[in-house]
This record gives sequence, C-alpha cells and structure tokens, in this order.
Amino acid sequence: MKHSWKTYGLVMLLFGFLVLIRAFETTLFYDPFLAYFKGNFLETAFPYYDFWKLILNHFFRYILNSSISLWIIYLLFPKKAILKLSLAIYGITFFVLLIAYLWLMNHSISDNYLVLFYVRRFLIQPLFVLILLPAFYYQRLKQKES
Repeated sequence: MKHSWKTYGLVMLLFGFLVLIRAFETTLFYDPFLAYFKGNFLETAFPYYDFWKLILNHFFRYILNSSISLWIIYLLFPKKAILKLSLAIYGITFFVLLIAYLWLMNHSISDNYLVLFYVRRFLIQPLFVLILLPAFYYQRLKQKES
C-alpha cells in the first residue's frame, strides 16, 4: 500500500510530538526519578516521592505517548484489526508494567535498581511504537509473499 506525502508528513509531525514530550518531560510531568536515574543512583539515597502524584503522572504520560503512537501505527497501517491489536498490546502491557513497577517500588528497592529503571522506562517512553512498526511491516511483507 502506497502512502501519500501527507501521511508521511503527519507521521513525522507525530514523531515530533513524541520528541517534544521527551524534551519537556521535566516541566510537563512530576517524576523525581528523572534526576535520580541520570545521576549516580547506586550511591544516592532513594528520592522522596508523592506516590499518587507519581502514578497519575506516569499514567498521563503513558496515555499521551500511547495515543500518539497509535495514531502513527494507524496512519502507516490503516486496518482496524491492526489498531485493535495495538490497543490491546498497549492496554495489557500498561497493567502488567504498572503492577511490576508498583511492586518494585515497594519491595526491596535497593536490589532492583536496574529492573525498576527499565520497567519505568517502558512506562514513560514510547518504546512499543518502535517495536510494533517493524513487526507490522514484516507481517505486511510476508502477506505479500504468500
């Protein structure tokens, strides 16, 4: 399926929005772990955080990144089945990652710094779009071959 320049322009604009969210993350979202994980976190005390404020900000950021990512996926692969699958993946992974994140924050944090770092990264960064786009592209190539 050929896409128009308008489609590619919209996709680039949406990726630009994802970049802007990342660039302004410190002003847009409450997250004391941004500075914590940028520094020498193995030798620094675990930062104080407002639990509900942190969770709500992670939820808002995940929804914002996911919405933009789903638009990108739909513009490049305009099939409702692909959009529904992507939505299911985003929904299920949010709940799984959130449960893991909450557990890691409340249990034995000193031993799980890297696990906490990566679970948090999947929650706050739009990584799934970078995984799903090549997967759907590969699926489309395989369908054309058969």
